[in-house]
Amino acid sequence: MEPKHIQIKDYNYPLPDERIAKFPLERRDASKLLVYRQGTIGTDVFNHLPEHLPQGALMVFNNTRVVRARLHFRKGQTLQGALIEIFILEPAQPTEYQENFLSRGKCSWYCLVGNLKKWKAGSLHQQVSVGGQTVTLSATRLGTHGTSQEIEFTWDSDHTWAEVLEATGELPIPPYLNRNTEESDLTTYQTVYSKIKGSVAAPTAGLHFTPEVLAELDNHGIEREEVTLHVGAGTFKPVKSEHIGDHDMHTEHIAVRRETLERLIRHEGQAIAVGTTSVRTLESLYYMGILAMRGEEDLHVRQWMPYEEDTTVTSTCEALEALLRYMDERGMDVLHSSTQIIIAPGYDFHIVKMMITNFHQPQSTLLLLVSAFVKGNWRSIYDYALENGFRFLSYGDSSILIP
Repeated sequence: MEPKHIQIKDYNYPLPDERIAKFPLERRDASKLLVYRQGTIGTDVFNHLPEHLPQGALMVFNNTRVVRARLHFRKGQTLQGALIEIFILEPAQPTEYQENFLSRGKCSWYCLVGNLKKWKAGSLHQQVSVGGQTVTLSATRLGTHGTSQEIEFTWDSDHTWAEVLEATGELPIPPYLNRNTEESDLTTYQTVYSKIKGSVAAPTAGLHFTPEVLAELDNHGIEREEVTLHVGAGTFKPVKSEHIGDHDMHTEHIAVRRETLERLIRHEGQAIAVGTTSVRTLESLYYMGILAMRGEEDLHVRQWMPYEEDTTVTSTCEALEALLRYMDERGMDVLHSSTQIIIAPGYDFHIVKMMITNFHQPQSTLLLLVSAFVKGNWRSIYDYALENGFRFLSYGDSSILIP
């Protein structure tokens, strides 16, 4: 079937609220591990993961770090007015994440604004304590940008935006948990290897890893590499259209080091991906390579590009080598680009050979990705998980999928 004609209702399953993990287990790597290997399904514990992997393989992690993206302001001089929630999504000025977080005194972001109708004009202000210093933080609307608002933030101190955000923002846990953020989430909703600030949602497949599991991977001869994809709020966007061809995928920004591409080539373009965000990043690299081979300057991967290309003429390593040449010609050590890729049944995987992932929401694009990877056998996997007490969604259990 043409992927655009896929009906999202065919990717539904019953998910009782009690099966959604509201909190993680006390020990991350004690989660259950569903093992799917070429049609057979079994149960193990996550800290046994290295035993299921081939020695010498390359495992790729998303090292993004969740930021305290939710800010609350009160209208009026007395701060007794309407509550306005600002959810930062993507940097507007400066446009690069790291540069923006290092801004002092001023920066702007594209944001979702809660209770926007109550904020018709003027700036919002609040007093915050940053490093023991009282700082006035202000927010001003600059205009509409698609479905979001461009908001300029200013503050009267020499602190960086990262420091201000860390002091005043709230970590945004997934809406389907139906609870407020708690102090424990500040630790448990970050992977132990998170480094690069920018996500508004965690790459949750990585939440199961502990230093001990990482060390065991090393002992098992598994090579580890990292990419960065900043997870946007669009990851929670439900598919509301009947056919996925009418669903607009969100854009996400990625960063991949030159050494990562070189290592992928040494592994003949094959990798084990930790999480769907790593899958989307790695698979997007192939199409970025095709764009580079065509002499394109902008390597943004459009939503339906994979289904419009004849990929039999370009091997994975050829595409990755084209990316390296693109970087060499521009003196780049890190490739910064973006992707809108949708991976659905009918997609041909080029780089990802195994995937570690949690259990995803019904009728979601992430479930479509899993179905594409296991060649349509997603329902047997999810039926098994439901029948055998697996916990679902962000704080739930894990799986390793080997098609």
